[in-house]
Formats: sequence, structure tokens, C-alpha cells
Amino acid sequence: MKAAVYYENGDPSVLKYEDFPDPVCHPKGILVRVEAVSIEGGDTLNRFGGPLVTKPHVVGYQAGGEVIEVGSEVTNFKVGDKVATSGAFGSHAELRSVPARSAWHVPNGFDVKKASVMPVAFGTADDCLFEFGHLKAGETVLVQAGASGVGVAAIQLAKRAGATVLATASSDERLEKLKRFGLDHGINYRTHDVVQEVMRLTDKKGVNLVVDSVGGSTLQGSILSLAYRGRVSMVGGAGREGMKVDVSSLMGGNRTLQGVFLGAEIAGDRAYNNIQRLINEAAAGQLEVLIDRTFPLSEAAAAHAYIESRKAVGRVLLIP
Repeated sequence: MKAAVYYENGDPSVLKYEDFPDPVCHPKGILVRVEAVSIEGGDTLNRFGGPLVTKPHVVGYQAGGEVIEVGSEVTNFKVGDKVATSGAFGSHAELRSVPARSAWHVPNGFDVKKASVMPVAFGTADDCLFEFGHLKAGETVLVQAGASGVGVAAIQLAKRAGATVLATASSDERLEKLKRFGLDHGINYRTHDVVQEVMRLTDKKGVNLVVDSVGGSTLQGSILSLAYRGRVSMVGGAGREGMKVDVSSLMGGNRTLQGVFLGAEIAGDRAYNNIQRLINEAAAGQLEVLIDRTFPLSEAAAAHAYIESRKAVGRVLLIP
């Protein structure tokens, strides 16, 4: 098969398009012919500095496609099924082998490209808001990096739950594109101080919940944006900065900083079934998946560079 591989960590230019051995179907897994690769923020972080599990390494969490082989112990999938898959690595390829528990059915008629985006982004956003963020109708949410995959999902889910939604992005143009998903107030972090804008927009009360996938100095702003008894769901380090924050303001305001990692529970019944529910809701038109742009798999380096330019709104896909 063909795959996007690299031999060392670095910027997008380390990605090469080469022949790579076909994966083998495990007795408890499925083999998938990939139709779309959803490039995750973690994919770019792993390419930049993560471990090379194989050498050369095929990076990537998520991909959707068609089942072409089923392991002898698998009963819930069959050849020809369309699936969305997640895994620690291996998505940037024409084929991938995953455990059956790392795949979700794509309902008939739903675009597998859109489904490929959903497990991590929508599952993470839902956990940040509800499982760990305890969001209630009438509360106010700040979504850091609102134009990201998690951000677009979180805006929709929070608005649907009856929240007032604020979000940050790097340009007014990107913020404008988020309004159709339920964004009430956008904050351009390049031109405005986020904490000051949050306090202005909330009459100095702050927000009840922050979804922060950026970390670093952004996380400090998230903490300082909280209302009394506010919560931060910290879910990533997309900003590639150290997590050095002053948490002293948490105690006085009875505030909470909560780490969220979907990967720790994704194979458990709660998270697995929740992701399938979200995919089914998108297939029924109740949620929208935003695809910013597609690239051929052979142009993975260009796709990663485009993501790192911070111009995308929603997910960027690779098509084998």
C-alpha cells in the first residue's frame, strides 16, 4: 500500500509518500480500505515530537472507509460495512487495521468523509461539555480554538444544550464562519485580550465553562475567564507551549480545572456508545460536520502545513 510516512520528527516536510507493508487483520479486528483520513491536531503534534512506533512511521488517529476483511472473532462488522475508525497511529495510509472496538458503523447514506471526522473531535467535545464539564442549559461557555475540529463540535453541542457560546479564533473571517454553528460572540485573540473581552461580554461575571484544547498561556486566560464555580475542561496542548499556569484563583472562586482525555475511556461502553450516538445524530442531520479542505494522501506534507497555518475552519482530510 501507499502511505504518508516519516523517518524523523520535524516540520511537515519530513512527510514522504512511499510504499509501506500492508497491515494484517487481527482476529479481534477489521481491515479497512481507507477512503478519507481526518487529520487531527494530535497528528501534527506527534509528527513534530511524538514517538516513532515504527520506522518509517505512519502517523494518524482517524480514518473512515470500507471493511474489506473481518477477524475470526468479530461478529458486529461484515465485509462491505462503512466505518469510522480511531487508533494510536496508522491513519495516513491506503489501508488500516484496527480492533473492532476502535470502529463505529457509518449509517447508510451518511458520507464516510464526514464520519471520519467524528470519533475524536465530537467525542472529546461532548465529554468536555457534559461528562466532565457538567454543562447546564442557561450557562455560558468559552470555546478556545473555536475553528478546530473539537471547537466546531463543542460550539454546536453547547448551543444545542441551551448555552450561550463564546469562542476564540485567529481572525474575524474564521469567527464569522462559526456563527452558523451557534456562536453568539467571537473573540479574535490576535487583536483582543481574551480575558478582557470575556468579562466585557459577560458583564464581568465570567463564563461557567471553558473548553481549552490549546494549553500553555491560553490555559491561563481560560482560568482567569471563569465565573464563580466555573470549570475548565483542559483537553490538549495544540499551542505547543509548556503548561505553566498560576492556579491560585481557582480556590477563591471555588473553580475547577479538569483534565480530559477521551483516549483513556474510548473503548469503554460509555464513550464508545456515545460516539456512535453522535455519528447517528449527524447522519440524521442533527449535527453538522465541517470539512474545510481535502488533499490527496500524496500531499500529506502540504496538508499538515496548511493546518499549521491556522487558516482552516473545521477538519482537513487526506484522500488516498
